[in-house]
Amino acid sequence: MPTKFLTDRALLLPGRVLVIADLHIGLERELAQAGIHVPNQIKKMQDRIDVLIKQTKAKTLVILGDIKHQVPNISWPEMRDIPVFLEHLAKKVDVHVVKGNHDGDIERLAPVGVKIHEPSGFAIGEFALVHGHAWPDKKLLKCKTIVLAHIHPAVEFRAGKYRAVEHCWLRCPVDAKKLKAKFKTPVSLAEAIVMPAFNPLVGGMAINSKDFKPIGPMLRTGTVQLKKAEAWLIDGTALGTI
Repeated sequence: MPTKFLTDRALLLPGRVLVIADLHIGLERELAQAGIHVPNQIKKMQDRIDVLIKQTKAKTLVILGDIKHQVPNISWPEMRDIPVFLEHLAKKVDVHVVKGNHDGDIERLAPVGVKIHEPSGFAIGEFALVHGHAWPDKKLLKCKTIVLAHIHPAVEFRAGKYRAVEHCWLRCPVDAKKLKAKFKTPVSLAEAIVMPAFNPLVGGMAINSKDFKPIGPMLRTGTVQLKKAEAWLIDGTALGTI
């Protein structure tokens, strides 16, 4: 079964493995503090995942970091919503959570059976799965593809004085020489997939903007070669190379 970019911001890997990233549960509280009031999104997010699991017949769900939004503490909406949310999903599929930079103390919210992985990630088959704010585990360099998130990738469109920003998918080559020099070990990684945020309310970083500054060690060092990336909009529209 080939790797598939799904139009609801999810990735399907061989073996019926469904991957999503950057849920930022609890974001509504921060928006409310800024005077922007939106309904709680947890039920809508849960329903979207339920549909994806049913459509893909997924056996495993991987959440690639930033399941929660509050940094560094845990807000009361996160404390209320995330355990119930994860327990619901764990009744349907095998759930893995890779810790993102927003996920401090996430273990307190995870019910029994949900597997929590360190930011350095873990592997499923030939895929290395990380959030992206930290270097991957050395063992993951044996994989062929690394899947990461963290930057909420987007592209900007300009027409005169008008500007629009749309979330997107990225597929980029990996500079294996840089990884080999850092880790002093043979490297098989050849490409990276950068996932869009599953939560459409979070901002996006327009990678084709002159103001874009890559974050995370693999992007900041050019190990993931963003300038050679191919991009697709969420609806599947191919944009070509950056």
